[in-house]
Amino acid sequence: MAEAVEPGSEEDILTRIENKSGKIEGLIKEFKPFEALKIALEDSPPQDERCKSANWTVVHKALMAIKDVEGMLLSLDPKYYDVLMKYLYRGLSTGDPATCDRCLKIHEKLTEKAGFGCIIRSLADTVNTV
Repeated sequence: MAEAVEPGSEEDILTRIENKSGKIEGLIKEFKPFEALKIALEDSPPQDERCKSANWTVVHKALMAIKDVEGMLLSLDPKYYDVLMKYLYRGLSTGDPATCDRCLKIHEKLTEKAGFGCIIRSLADTVNTV
């Protein structure tokens, strides 16, 4: 008999992230990267490092599928700007050339659209880290 998973437990969160990953992969295959990114940015995981890492993997897939940055920003609800900026900084911290290149391109356009406040808020928020 399988052990019951408490809502909000690490296992439950990882299962939701895994399900989200499947949805995102499907949307990318359907050439819907904007929708994939929106889903990836929803429900940022709690402070657990394993959950953060799993969620970063999902967001990274969606970010790497984006070709039209300006179109993506036009379709993205502004409520996601700050969390997107946080993930861009996480991507830059990887040191991977392809990831850094994509994150810098998106960072430039996001800063033009959302302003410098988006940068300040994402760096100043030490509670809701990605």
